[in-house]
This record gives sequence, C-alpha cells and structure tokens, in this order.
Amino acid sequence: MKTTLMERLQRTTEVILHPLRMTALTADGSRREALAVNEVSMLRQTRQAAKIKIYINERERMSELVCDGVLVATPAGSSAYNLSVHGPVLPLKSNVLALTPISAFRPRRWRGAILPHTAIVRFVLLEADKRPVSAVADRTEVRDVERG
Repeated sequence: MKTTLMERLQRTTEVILHPLRMTALTADGSRREALAVNEVSMLRQTRQAAKIKIYINERERMSELVCDGVLVATPAGSSAYNLSVHGPVLPLKSNVLALTPISAFRPRRWRGAILPHTAIVRFVLLEADKRPVSAVADRTEVRDVERG
C-alpha cells in the first residue's frame, strides 16, 4: 500500500536543531562568522598536517592534535561528513555534538568526543604560518585562519 506525502507529513515529529556558530580569526586580523546546520571543520590547506590545540568551555582539553583536520558536527550533520571520517551518528533529538578528528596522526588512537550542544569549542592553531588551515561552516570557507 502506497502512502501519500500528506500521510507521511502527518506522522512526522518536530525536532529542534541547534545550529553552530563559527567565528574565525584570520592571519590578516579579520573576523568572519557563519552558521552551520551540519558541521564546522578546520582543514589543512597544504601537504603539512595541521597542529591544533583544543579548548572546550575555555578549558584546554588537548594540547596538540596533529591531523588533516577536526570537525564539530550536529546531530543533523553527523550522518554526513562526520560519518565519513569515522565519527558517530547522533540521534536527531540527542542535544549533543560530535567532536571528530580527521586523519589524526597524534594522538593516533583518539577517536573524538561527544559534547553537550551548549559546549563552546575553540581551536587554536599551532604553527599557523607553516601549517595553514581553513575553517568551514557548511558551505562557507574561511582561509588562512589563526583561531577558530
């Protein structure tokens, strides 16, 4: 038996999504902001691996992550890019975020973390001049970032 679009719409449940707000500070001193429904990521721009320090709620949680990048995914975005880099798929109503490394070199076995959706994640780039990184909020990219 085929269901109609209206029948399927009547069976849906409402989900509240909390978008991410990205604030990126660039090497030239400018500040860029963007919203993301799926994820915010920091990605290396050259052949050099990125070196990133991670703060969560202003507390240093990782002094040095050497990687191709790192991302913070919402439940809506967890089944997209986050999943492809081996991050967890989060239930839509879970009110958590996935913090997922992308091709981590050090610490090699770190698989990421699950954070409350209210967490403030700050990335500080180490050796930003030698290892340039871009910040991406869904489709908005900011290049030559110093802090994200």
